[in-house]
Amino acid sequence: MQMRFDGLLGFPGGFVDRRYWSLEDGLNRVLGLGLGCVRLTEADYLCSHLTEGPHRVVAHFYARQLTLEELHTIEISAVHSRDHGLEVMGMVRVPLYTQKDRMGGLPNFLANSFVGTAKFQLLFALKILNMVPEEKLAEAVAATQKPKKSAIDQAAGAT
Repeated sequence: MQMRFDGLLGFPGGFVDRRYWSLEDGLNRVLGLGLGCVRLTEADYLCSHLTEGPHRVVAHFYARQLTLEELHTIEISAVHSRDHGLEVMGMVRVPLYTQKDRMGGLPNFLANSFVGTAKFQLLFALKILNMVPEEKLAEAVAATQKPKKSAIDQAAGAT
């Protein structure tokens, strides 16, 4: 995932004008600007989601399994892209584990702010690609929905 300029987490991508590009050609053009070395095809398509409102957007989500070497190459390319430091603050790896305290790792990550459908897309991909066992994924989501004590409440309880 990427940390965006506005502090929200999201996936690389952009808008595609279907009059000039297929979804995959447009996506690869945008990814080529930001990541350089990954190419997606129709076989990498996972889902689409329509965002209603004044600016209707259909977000198409693609995922591809990478080797560790390919991931390192993408992370290096991302730092040298033209958008790095402007639109994108950097790449972020999603922790696929939960620590013994039941909050560290994935639950804490899911407590971040995500742009648009990015959190839905992340959870969908983790489930459909069997990257996190379904019960562990449900526990991580549930942990983010519990009310957290504020720092003031925690400090008051410690005294």
